[in-house]
Amino acid sequence: MFKLVAFLLLLASILSGAAQTAAQGKAAKPKPVQTDGTAPKKRAAKPLDPRKKFVLDVVQTAVSIPQSDPQDRLRVLNSAAGVVLPISRKLSKQFASEGVRIEAELIAAGVTPVASLLASGYADCAAARDFVERLPAESVVAAEQSLIGAITACPKTVPTAQQKLELALEKGVVAARPLLAVIERLGAKNVWSQQQFERMISSLPSEPNTARQEAPNYAAMYARMAPEVDEDVARSTGLKLLVWLGKLQQSGERNLAVNIGTDAMKAALGEKKYNEALATDVMARQVAQSAGQAGEIDRPEEESASVLKAIDSAGTDRTEELAKMPSSLRAREAAASGFATGTSGNSKMADRYFDIAFAAADEVWASRAQSGDAPAVIEEVSEAAAHVNAVNALQRAQKLEDPTAQAVGMLAVARVVAGSGDTPVASR
Repeated sequence: MFKLVAFLLLLASILSGAAQTAAQGKAAKPKPVQTDGTAPKKRAAKPLDPRKKFVLDVVQTAVSIPQSDPQDRLRVLNSAAGVVLPISRKLSKQFASEGVRIEAELIAAGVTPVASLLASGYADCAAARDFVERLPAESVVAAEQSLIGAITACPKTVPTAQQKLELALEKGVVAARPLLAVIERLGAKNVWSQQQFERMISSLPSEPNTARQEAPNYAAMYARMAPEVDEDVARSTGLKLLVWLGKLQQSGERNLAVNIGTDAMKAALGEKKYNEALATDVMARQVAQSAGQAGEIDRPEEESASVLKAIDSAGTDRTEELAKMPSSLRAREAAASGFATGTSGNSKMADRYFDIAFAAADEVWASRAQSGDAPAVIEEVSEAAAHVNAVNALQRAQKLEDPTAQAVGMLAVARVVAGSGDTPVASR
């Protein structure tokens, strides 16, 4: 392959040199002139409409704000690439290129990125291929979202991804979702797909509870492959999965995985052979008997504000009620009330609510180590304000205390303007 590439490069060089020599032998063509003897004027580039120019200016200003934390920088770049994509693919690609580089650095350090330009689909295939080639095999779990994005969007990454995932399994590192993404590309009947499925089930983590949240993904892989493999393989891998699940502490994830696994095993083998298989392994049978329990993935309860309540309360002053709320809920509820009153024409009351909302958002960001949804709060507040008056919302976002919060808020404003058909104007 190397020799072929070298030959092609050499051939291209020869052809280029020959063309250059031929060009030098010809007299330079005179530049066209107008009938009055003057050179033709260059056609001026068509100016952007005010709305797009506003979005472009805001995005570029937000991205120019420095972030010392690479996770913050990645979050800003991911948001900026998405907002600016419909206006300037070149600029979006530029942001994505920097973002993918940061993703790779974080993953190499064993840190899971908070966002992924690859998963979002903003990175091009050249960046995706480079990412997969540089990815350490032992980091495939931290790189799951990025890797799935690369595999899904760029088929040429699949051969390298196969090598990385295969090497990871040899090291006892199981990344079920990227592995399934490759299998979907190759086909479940593919020899490699079936081999790696068996290896995955045989390589499940030796300390099951450290991988509790991944249990439903392992079961989903079994459910996908059990109908496609030989019956003996479906039987043996099903038993191994159940035995492994039996070592997990009781949880919603465990129950969900057991339900998925037993249903898939029963469908693949049939009721009779399913029961016969369970009769050969006491532990697997005990786990299977627990099937049917409520299974769900444990997620933190999400906080949200009611816009309908805010609209119903648009004629009343909620400032005392808001003051008693935790900062994150206060920010969201005040933003909702600002939106409700602002869009109904009461700009003075809306300003009061947005004063409260942005002040609370600053509090949330200051304590974001305890509040993982701080960026979401900033976005929600800024978007609500932008729906009322984008210029004023931008000014408020720029006054947030933290530089990254400023960038996040500004991009949220730009996103609202980009999705609307109105040109932003300041209130009078």
